[in-house]
Amino acid sequence: MSILDNRPELAREVEQVAEVAGYLWQKGWAERNGGNITVNVTQHIDDAIRAMPAISEPRPIGFTLPNLKGCYFFCKGTNKRMRDLARWPMDNASFIRILDDCAHYEIIADKPVAPTSELPSHLAVHNYLIGKGSNYKASVHTHPIELVAMSHCKKYLEKDVATRLLWSMIPETKAFCPRGLGIIPYQLPSSNELAESTIKELGDYDVTLWEKHGVFAVDTDVMAAFDQIDVLNKSAQIYICAKNMGFEPDGMSDEQMREMTVAFNLPK
Repeated sequence: MSILDNRPELAREVEQVAEVAGYLWQKGWAERNGGNITVNVTQHIDDAIRAMPAISEPRPIGFTLPNLKGCYFFCKGTNKRMRDLARWPMDNASFIRILDDCAHYEIIADKPVAPTSELPSHLAVHNYLIGKGSNYKASVHTHPIELVAMSHCKKYLEKDVATRLLWSMIPETKAFCPRGLGIIPYQLPSSNELAESTIKELGDYDVTLWEKHGVFAVDTDVMAAFDQIDVLNKSAQIYICAKNMGFEPDGMSDEQMREMTVAFNLPK
C-alpha cells in the first residue's frame, strides 16, 4: 500500500515533483545528487494520514519552527539523484510530519528515505512563508549552469545588477519573474547562515542566486518555482550567447522596460 492510493491530489503533487526533477536533470542542472525539492502538502492531508504511525524515529530539525506545527512535507531524499526521483519518486523521497514541539519530524511514508541534508534550510523557509501569510507551497534548489557562471563575476553580485540585465534580454523575463533575482554572497552549503540569508532575501524576491553554488526559488507549486528559474536562466543564456558571438547585447531600453511594466501591470 502507498500513501498515494486513492488520493489523486496528493499523487498529483508527487507527479509534479517527478516531472520537475526530470527537467532539472535533462537541463544539466542536477549533477549526481545535486539539488533539492520540498513541497508543503498539508492541504491534501486527511485524517487517515494523520493517524498513520511513523516509520522512523523522531529526528531533530535543528531549529524550532512554530509555524510548521501539524504540517506535512514531501521531500527529496538525501544523496538521491534527481534523475532517479524523476523515475521512481516514492523510492527517492518521503513524506514527513512535523511534530508538535516544532523542532522534530518523523517519516510517515512510503519508505524511510532520509530527507535532504538541506531540510532545515527548506523548512525554515516554509516556516517564514507561512508566517507572512504566503500561499507559496514549494521550494526548489538547483544548479543552473549559466546563472551560476554569472555569479563568479563580482559586478553581477551587486544588488539588482543581474536582475536588470536579465529582465532586458527578453520581454517575458520581467513578465514571469517580476520580483527579479536576489543575490546571496557565498556561504557554506547547508549552513544556518545560508538559510538565514535566503529568508532575508525572500522578503523581496522569489528567486535567489547563491554565489558560486546555485539558485533557490519558491512559488505556489513546484512547477511554478521551476518556471521562474527556467525563465531567468534562459535570459542568462541569451546574454552569454551574444557575448560569445563577440558583442555586448543592447538589451531592452529603460523606456521599453517601463512600457512592459505598464502593459503587464507589473511591480515597479
